[in-house]
Amino acid sequence: MNNTDSTGNSDRIERGIVIQAPRRRVWRALTTADEFGRWFGVNLEGQAFEAGQAARGPLVYPGYEHIIFDVVVEGIEEMDSFSYRWHPYAVDPSLDYTTEPPTLVRFTLMDAPRNSTSVTVVESGFDRVPSQRRLEAFRMSSRGWEYQLDNLMQHVVARP
Repeated sequence: MNNTDSTGNSDRIERGIVIQAPRRRVWRALTTADEFGRWFGVNLEGQAFEAGQAARGPLVYPGYEHIIFDVVVEGIEEMDSFSYRWHPYAVDPSLDYTTEPPTLVRFTLMDAPRNSTSVTVVESGFDRVPSQRRLEAFRMSSRGWEYQLDNLMQHVVARP
């Protein structure tokens, strides 16, 4: 999918995938914090995703354990969409990202043929990220969502 619209706007990223699994299974992988953490690569053990609540934990990738995944759940619309706000590519421990406006990440599910599920992720709000890090945050999220959707698919298919 395209990173920019026809005017060159780079405020949002949209990626999608079709997963050969029922919608209920994909929904569970997205909205159960511990399971989300397993495919996303973050330790969220013992936490729950609830609208208006924060979830946070360290990444589990070797060499990146110092990076904290920190989100506030925006909304959970049963079996349809799950969204949260976060600070994209917040990897410099010397910066206070809490002063920046977060982007919005929204996963949307739809039924697809043969008991499959279409998953779309949209991350928007990059135009509000401070200019000195906007391009890098956009670039890293753009690549990251392709990777994470593949992780989600592999996780769901391997653990029906």
